[in-house]
Amino acid sequence: MSTSPLLTGLSDRLPELRALYEDLHAHPELSFAEERTAALVAERLREQGWEVTEGVGGTGVVGVLANGDGPVVLVRADMDALPVQEETGLPYASKTDGVMHACGHDLHVACLLGATGQLAAGREGWRGTVVAVFQPAEEVGGAPKMLADGFAERFPRPDVCLAQHVAAAPAGLVGTRAGALMAGADSMRVTLFGRGGHGSTPEATVDPVVLAAAVVMRLQTVVSREVAAGQQAVVTVGSIHGGTKENIIPDSVELKINVRTATAAVRGRVLAAVERIIRAEAAASDVSREPEIVPIDSFPVTHNDPAATAAVQAALAGEFPGLTFELTSPVPNSEDFGAFGTTLGVPSVFWFVGGADHKLYEGVDLEALVRDGIPPQIPSNHSPHFAPVPDPTIETGVRALLAAAAHWLAP
Repeated sequence: MSTSPLLTGLSDRLPELRALYEDLHAHPELSFAEERTAALVAERLREQGWEVTEGVGGTGVVGVLANGDGPVVLVRADMDALPVQEETGLPYASKTDGVMHACGHDLHVACLLGATGQLAAGREGWRGTVVAVFQPAEEVGGAPKMLADGFAERFPRPDVCLAQHVAAAPAGLVGTRAGALMAGADSMRVTLFGRGGHGSTPEATVDPVVLAAAVVMRLQTVVSREVAAGQQAVVTVGSIHGGTKENIIPDSVELKINVRTATAAVRGRVLAAVERIIRAEAAASDVSREPEIVPIDSFPVTHNDPAATAAVQAALAGEFPGLTFELTSPVPNSEDFGAFGTTLGVPSVFWFVGGADHKLYEGVDLEALVRDGIPPQIPSNHSPHFAPVPDPTIETGVRALLAAAAHWLAP
């Protein structure tokens, strides 16, 4: 561990942070419903000595700590859980049926509260102002909601925005890259209309279930046949609902589709192909009503400012010698964190912290994993089995936040 004064006493606080993480994991809350989590965060920040504002953008919490003249650094953690039934078997597994912290946002909150505690206790080791953002609803685009709630006018304008995410990589590793880091995402709800009737007389109907099946299968050709091999895109049908009984052909079927792309050109091509296929398959089924295609949300590409990223990479390499890596290409996951930097007109940097048990990586070529992006078959984010190991992941996350922020906050 480095000898930074910001780390003084951290080892003594780790048991408390682990207990906090386990409590958050056991009490997950869905997007914009993070009432308990937000209240807990606000209470902890006030105990540490931060100026706290609650209810930003719904259930968001913002803490401000001024410590003399100097840069303003924004550090962010997200708080929401997912509609996933937990299957980890952990002693601190979710107590809420059908809701789970399957993306590690509970760990993000614990790490940022660990960092805010260290900053409050070690003010002699830094100068400037820190804006700690605990964001609701990352899974459905909560960052724009906070920004739309007068964020720029209510809080100090940052010189840089920083954030991190736990990933299914070996615990203790930290990595990022300059430029495009994470894909942009577009989600849509599609309603396919048919003509319902009795399952025994399908000739008298237009079966939207068969239509939906044709759409789902044809969409699998978009990436394989319309996107160049050197480009990135993902098309996923993550939800399909239709019908109520095995012998009733329904009037409609609903699909929810997610598209991930890393460039504007590929995004336009893929979205156009998705719509073309949906409408063409509907026409082939001789429907009397056109499909409805309704956008749900859209996340831009997460872009790391090159100069700021170089500074963060140097800071992380100094804090974690031999444990940092550089991604060779953007990852297909998406984030709304970039909205802070883009809207406020300041650079931003996002990085990944490994949280997987090293036992899961036995026999895996880690260099090839980083170079080629071929993941092993281990539980990843959004899986009901996703279970980051608290040690050393929490400590790594706290140290990473402090090391990155310290570049701008050095006294």
